[in-house]
Amino acid sequence: MASPIEQAIRQIVEEKGLSYESVMETIEAALSAAFRKDFGHKLQNIEAQFNTEDGSVKVWDVKTVVEDQEVPEVVEEPEMPEGRRDHRDQREEQIEEDAEPKFNPKTEVMISVAREKHPAAEVGEVLREPLEVPGEFGRMAAMTAKQVITQKLREAEREVLYNEYKDQEGEVLIGTVQRREGRVILVDIGRGTAVMRPEDQIPGERYNSGERIKVFLRSVDLGVRGPEILVSRTAPELVLELFKVEIPEIADGTVKIEAIAREAGSRSKVAVSCQDEGVDPIGACIGQRGARIQTIIAELGNEKVDIIEFDADAGVFVMNALAPAKVSRVELDESEKMATVTVAADQLSLEIGRGGQNVRLAARLTDWRINVAEEGGAVKGSSEGAVRGPAVSAIPVVAAVTAADAEGVSEAVIDEEAVKELDAADVAQVMDDVAEAADDNEDIADVDDEADDEAEEAEEGLDADQLPTTSMEEADGEQDEIVE
Repeated sequence: MASPIEQAIRQIVEEKGLSYESVMETIEAALSAAFRKDFGHKLQNIEAQFNTEDGSVKVWDVKTVVEDQEVPEVVEEPEMPEGRRDHRDQREEQIEEDAEPKFNPKTEVMISVAREKHPAAEVGEVLREPLEVPGEFGRMAAMTAKQVITQKLREAEREVLYNEYKDQEGEVLIGTVQRREGRVILVDIGRGTAVMRPEDQIPGERYNSGERIKVFLRSVDLGVRGPEILVSRTAPELVLELFKVEIPEIADGTVKIEAIAREAGSRSKVAVSCQDEGVDPIGACIGQRGARIQTIIAELGNEKVDIIEFDADAGVFVMNALAPAKVSRVELDESEKMATVTVAADQLSLEIGRGGQNVRLAARLTDWRINVAEEGGAVKGSSEGAVRGPAVSAIPVVAAVTAADAEGVSEAVIDEEAVKELDAADVAQVMDDVAEAADDNEDIADVDDEADDEAEEAEEGLDADQLPTTSMEEADGEQDEIVE
């Protein structure tokens, strides 16, 4: 039967999801610190071994054998009158001294000294000299060991949590809304708490405490206070992953998603293709009586989703992308990558869409700038300024800015930058609050010194803006005006 100490270690391993070896390393590091506190000195490189069966401890002083070398003596420089010292020469000498390898008496021993006790010692050999434990550790040594164990276990737990969610980066997770902190939403995703920033929230969507939602795991970074997990409801990748989950033909590769253009909370356009002539890609995505697509729409908060058939012919693809409007003719300018579509008068408003949304999404989807003209008339609408945006897997996503938007871009950019700075500060503060709440729930209490150190580290992390920030979407999300 395992000893009580062994059982306690196994319990910690199961509760915190750590490996047995990492917990043992933590305990032995704590015992080394405790021995150095009570019985050792600062020039000893202490290594301890703990026996879980009887609780005994063995201690060694570990050093590496190096060549004999001169150890410079510390000589106090005499004070010199101001202006007589050449600071540039002093800096150069200091740089040269720092560049040379220095003898470290804590971890190294010169070969002449080593051979006094070990005649066969060679350079590079590691010598382990056993040390005697005179008696029981004192109170201060016990407090030091407790602090080391607490810190090491937390670091190991955070590392395990980081690795777990880093492997899931780019996937859709099911989370539970915890609470709102200002404009930031905290989402419980299992063992960790994720942050959903304002730009990652669907406009108009309400997030109530206890509500289960699907989120896209945007990024995971290891910050000062632990893993910093960012999730999103507005990313086009969320639509892609939902299609993979709900539509088997996409999951197995029979139907391929070629491109996605999305205005979160309003409308998305998804271009699909299929090499198998016996499979209708649009029908496979819609499902019987629209069952499949309705599930995706409901998950996106009733956001409209248009399924577009992809075509290698750019002209046909542009026509399909402008659905549900009917296009009479398409003219392509390859040099400018501009498509001019001609529609009947009764299809003009449908072609452009409310606020220019239809033509704007079509431009993003096809990566072509689009002008809309009435039959026998002038150009009535445009998606001028379309540029390629960040890719979603193999999916080109294009951002478009209309000519009407361009007039107010400078003011909008200034406002957006100010909002971004406030949001980044909010996210940093929320991350600290989450980490503090997690620390308060630890079974092992902190000593005062550790709490002070962590508070300073958290403040430094906030000042350094450790959290990753992403640029907000371009001004093409603003409502476009129809040029008449």
